[in-house]
Amino acid sequence: MKRHLIMAGAALLVAASFAPAPAAAQDSIYVPLMTYRTGPYAGSGIPIADGMRDYLTMLNERDGGIGGVKLTVEECETGYDTKKGVECYEQIKGKNPVMNNPYSTGVTLQLIPRAAVDKIPILSMAYGLSAAAVGDTFPWVFNPPVTYWDGASVFVEHVAQKEGGLDKLKGKKIGLVYLDVPYGKEPIPLLEALSKRYGFELKLYPVAAQEMQNQGSQWLNIRRDRPDWIYLQGWGAMNPTAVKEATKIGFKMDHMVGVWWAGSDDDARGGGMEAKGYKSLNFHGYGPNFPVLQDIKKYVVDTGKSQFPKEKFGENLYNRGVYNAMLIAEAIRAAQKVTGKKVVNGEDTRKGLEALNITEARLKEMGMEGFAAPLNLACSDHSGHNKVYILEWNGTKWQKSTDWTSPMKDVVRPLLEAAAKDYVEKNAGWPKRSEACAKAS
Repeated sequence: MKRHLIMAGAALLVAASFAPAPAAAQDSIYVPLMTYRTGPYAGSGIPIADGMRDYLTMLNERDGGIGGVKLTVEECETGYDTKKGVECYEQIKGKNPVMNNPYSTGVTLQLIPRAAVDKIPILSMAYGLSAAAVGDTFPWVFNPPVTYWDGASVFVEHVAQKEGGLDKLKGKKIGLVYLDVPYGKEPIPLLEALSKRYGFELKLYPVAAQEMQNQGSQWLNIRRDRPDWIYLQGWGAMNPTAVKEATKIGFKMDHMVGVWWAGSDDDARGGGMEAKGYKSLNFHGYGPNFPVLQDIKKYVVDTGKSQFPKEKFGENLYNRGVYNAMLIAEAIRAAQKVTGKKVVNGEDTRKGLEALNITEARLKEMGMEGFAAPLNLACSDHSGHNKVYILEWNGTKWQKSTDWTSPMKDVVRPLLEAAAKDYVEKNAGWPKRSEACAKAS
């Protein structure tokens, strides 16, 4: 009881610290963030929320906002619950938001049909509906820098490289341990297609949300089936539990690879030193040694404007939030350039997202050289299908273990286009694209 009272008190303090900001004024840009600092996914949600907020706060403190316009940042607590996420959307949509950041595949799926009607673009950064990369079908939805299908293809490429070639996948057994919600199921169609193409056997191990910390039966089945490789598509408390269970059955940890959402420091710590060798996909820098992180430290952390623990500054999911906020900011900046307006709205920012072109020179200018790969979106490509790399846990921290690797775009893109077509057929009355193609001037 005492423990529950302490946790409840902490949650109230967090809620008080991040009380909703007032609606954006005429001379500011309103940036809503759907976050989850409470509930079973809070361990993953908090560092991301802090990374996003701290980056945007840094822009206000250091630069006076974007293009001379201050940002009004407001969080809405979803608890990673789809119903609450939709309620948050209803609360914020009347405040002239530049975009929505659902931070949940379930919420994203609910909001996709509303985006074009309400003229508010969705930024589902490396999550959500993979088929939304097809901008001709989904002009209001963006999922840079990479889709779940891209990520799963890089995992298969990695397995092939370790096994001696794609032809060596035939007869192999690959297991997918996944959270049994829309997010967890996302890579299944792609992995099924690749299993038919390359001849490996795909084994599925769903984990119910209420059983995230009780995965004994799944790992008994894995011990029985003896898959050669495991791909982990988990979230929140599920990930450290999965890593720990893998160590308990003696699974070869260097043959277990998590999607980028299974790559927090706490996920790997769940298995202790025995987790050494566990891997995770990643698409941004790790650690605090980047100029952009040092600016956040100077203007936000050291001035007491951050809620994130200083000893964890620069950990992987915090940096994920920083990357996400960078995309928000660069979309706003591009919208200002495309439209010639200072205070942009959702329609403007959709154009900015579609014209997004983050070059090596721009990354260096932002203090992100080496932190991220260049990104170029287009009217038909709302993802970019960017390169990712693999991190490996050395027992105490992550280390980069591979070079940046391109997804199997020649395989993935036609499948995404087919999935987009299927979405339209299943959603009668889905409108054809009427939005003009946005181009940077």
